[in-house]
Amino acid sequence: MDIERRQKEYSKDTCWQYDIRVANMEQDMQDANITDGIKNNLRTSDFNYKLVSDVEGRRGITEFIKRHEWLGTLSQYTTHWYGCYYNGILAGAILFNMPNAFSKLLGEGTKDLERLISRGACISWSPKNLASNFLMYCIKDMANNTQYRLFTAYSDPVAKEIGSIYQACNFYYLGQKAGANAKYRNPHNGKLVSDRYFRQKTAYKRFASELGIVWEKEWSHSTGMSWGEMPDDIEKRLREYSKLVLTQVEKIVVPKKHKYAIVMGVDKRETKYLKRAYLDRNKNYPYPKERGAWK
Repeated sequence: MDIERRQKEYSKDTCWQYDIRVANMEQDMQDANITDGIKNNLRTSDFNYKLVSDVEGRRGITEFIKRHEWLGTLSQYTTHWYGCYYNGILAGAILFNMPNAFSKLLGEGTKDLERLISRGACISWSPKNLASNFLMYCIKDMANNTQYRLFTAYSDPVAKEIGSIYQACNFYYLGQKAGANAKYRNPHNGKLVSDRYFRQKTAYKRFASELGIVWEKEWSHSTGMSWGEMPDDIEKRLREYSKLVLTQVEKIVVPKKHKYAIVMGVDKRETKYLKRAYLDRNKNYPYPKERGAWK
């Protein structure tokens, strides 16, 4: 089932991630030469986790996400790739990204401390607690080896998700009010996207072509637009055209997402300080228990 049909038609009582785990089990076990005896005796200690930086390793993670994760695609600006392995077999993947929009959960300097847990999945034959164990390893590794201390994540009601793994890891719950309440038909490939697509470098380049504007290299950089390098009249045309296209494409209403957050320092002292700073600034809600549905 492709992602759009998946988002529109999934209506089971269990979350999609569990459903695909069941559906993939037989083939996954066959591919990895895993028997029922081996599967039933697996422990989280049988797996090793690592940051993946090589091209081949990331290619494997990309294919893994496509097969096992709800969205089935990578998001933009992935900065940290983690793999979970059993005897050299990829059994899990977690990706960290720049947030779509930086928060102020830890004050004005939050943008320097925040990373989004954008994708994550484990193989169908993995033991019950592997996902939470793997996730906490990744967060601790990020805290110990990078500048990042705040990690946010979303759970999608369309996939019947309530964030069970984040709850198991004692994340803070920020409520079901995150993200856009609509998806739009991408005019260039037909896929469903958020309204952010229409303000991204990729879209602006396409819009320029449609308007007969020859794109200049200095108008953009690796992660976005360089508006200061663009003539004012061209910037105005592109921005107005972007808004016009957005009003013309198909719009689909979707429910808001659940949002979670966790802070982690290099030691207990820093973690305690970060938790206090977080709780002073944010309201913490009770965990959701009922699985949502497409409305």
